[in-house]
Amino acid sequence: MTAVVLFAIFLALVALRSSIIIAIGLSVVAALIVSGFSGMLWIIPMKVLENATNASLLAIPFFVLAGNLMNAIGITERIFNLANALVGHMRAGLAQVNVLASVLLAGGTGAAVADIAGLGAVEIRAMRERGYTASFASAITVVSAIVAPFIPPSVPLVVYAFLSNTSVARMFLAGLVPGLLVAVSLMLFNRYLATRTDFPTQPRATGAEVLKHARSGLLALVAPGIIMGGILSGLTTASEAGALASGYILLLGAFFRTLNWKAIYAALTETVLVTSMIMIIIGFAGAMGWLMAIEQIPQDLARALPELLDSRYAFLAAIGGLALVLGCFIDGVTIKLLLVPILLPLVDAFVVDRVHFGIVLEMSLIMGIATPPLGIGLFVSARLSGAPFETIVRDVLPYFIPLLLVLALLVLVPGFSLWLPNLVLGPV
Repeated sequence: MTAVVLFAIFLALVALRSSIIIAIGLSVVAALIVSGFSGMLWIIPMKVLENATNASLLAIPFFVLAGNLMNAIGITERIFNLANALVGHMRAGLAQVNVLASVLLAGGTGAAVADIAGLGAVEIRAMRERGYTASFASAITVVSAIVAPFIPPSVPLVVYAFLSNTSVARMFLAGLVPGLLVAVSLMLFNRYLATRTDFPTQPRATGAEVLKHARSGLLALVAPGIIMGGILSGLTTASEAGALASGYILLLGAFFRTLNWKAIYAALTETVLVTSMIMIIIGFAGAMGWLMAIEQIPQDLARALPELLDSRYAFLAAIGGLALVLGCFIDGVTIKLLLVPILLPLVDAFVVDRVHFGIVLEMSLIMGIATPPLGIGLFVSARLSGAPFETIVRDVLPYFIPLLLVLALLVLVPGFSLWLPNLVLGPV
């Protein structure tokens, strides 16, 4: 009964477009009252504070700050120019540039929507100037941003590592191969589309042009190296590595002479807003997780579902499908905060590696940003380009062919997720 009340009220409030924080808070209060625990309402603020101030999450504001600083001091445009010099001459040139730039910038933002907002304006403007339609430019910008959460440093993977009690370093390494797999699949599909559509072309960049853009673009890519190097070597924690990367980007802005107080203020303001939202949601989701734990909802599911699903692959496919649908309506971080505590007993019951499960879950959730009718990435790109929403949807839908194929590969072949972390850190 408690579970029914909890999720019914939560889903009803989400459907009414209520704030996620209000939806979680009210559903927990109602479920406690129905369960006869009204005298324990005082525990809710305690659990919110306990989860939102967990030291394991200190890396999040530093990773967010690093990405915002890169946007504020103009590094995104330098990365786009580097990608353009490298692959702009290929068939569907600027579409390929869009994907490669997302791979390169993902190491700075670690979040898909930040990738769209940061690179999107540069990419869409450049593609429109070269003759691409606004809707196609928006579509490829959205789907290429799906790479972002897999390339370190990744805020979504940090959140999952915290929830599942897995290593941040292991999750970062696990995301690299799937992220590159997504990028390659999108670039191959771009090439296929180029055989059926008369995309604009551009000449190959000269060696001097490549060198010019490499000098500034590659300096920006040192920041992800600082983070991964510090964490994997054991010299720094994830939080310290994020702080060092943010400091490095500030020095880079001074070197490029693009750093000013206005840029710093804009980056800090956006960081405070984004981090506050994430931490408050984490806090309230922790209260919901506590209620589900005392009601033994995860344990009940762990006993019931193995009778319905006959293999780990069926379990992963079912959870992937559920996450893909939920990702259309609710932010991925919120879904992880709600689902992961429930699903971990099932993950263990089906003998699925928690790292592998995290990558499959992330792939399913992040595809939601490009899934109509409510994919947030579609709305962000539509605002940037001014293209009608329905035309962007039309151009996005074909890209679900390579994306679903990648998701199927990640479900069926755990090695895509586990090979690199096992190679570098050893098997668990």
